[in-house]
Amino acid sequence: MSEIGMTASLPLEALDSAPEADAAAVLRACCASDRWVAQLLAGRPYGDLARLTAVGRDAVLALPWPDVEQALAAHPRIGERAAGADREAAWSRQEQSGASAAPAGTQDALRRANVAYEERFGHVYLVCATGRTAEELLADATARLAHDPDTEHDVVRRELAAIVELRLAKALV
Repeated sequence: MSEIGMTASLPLEALDSAPEADAAAVLRACCASDRWVAQLLAGRPYGDLARLTAVGRDAVLALPWPDVEQALAAHPRIGERAAGADREAAWSRQEQSGASAAPAGTQDALRRANVAYEERFGHVYLVCATGRTAEELLADATARLAHDPDTEHDVVRRELAAIVELRLAKALV
């Protein structure tokens, strides 16, 4: 792979003109759904970040649930540090910094909420954690446990779309 997939951020023009494999690597760090990546690759060139993020958000919101689950598999539990030195792991650690700085009791409660959520819905609790405290994340997880599966699927798609928008903005300038 060329350096395009490994840089901290790159010009949108570079993504628009990059070989497909290199552009896919940049996009996959923003959302790990193969369908989403393929859709965004097919829409190139974008020309500006606002258009790309709008297309990316809309594509996430329209993903069939199995494709959302594929994207979810790339996300660690809230409060757990993502392993690895790649861009996605670094972003995850940054996004969850509010949870990792919490007192031990709050972190334990968040771990329990993660388990309860996974038992109820069958997938990781996904939330756009940027700028949120562990206490806020815990309250959100607890409230979302009351959702029915269809409602929660909608919430997960919106949270994933918010994460994708933030990550596209980090990846591209």
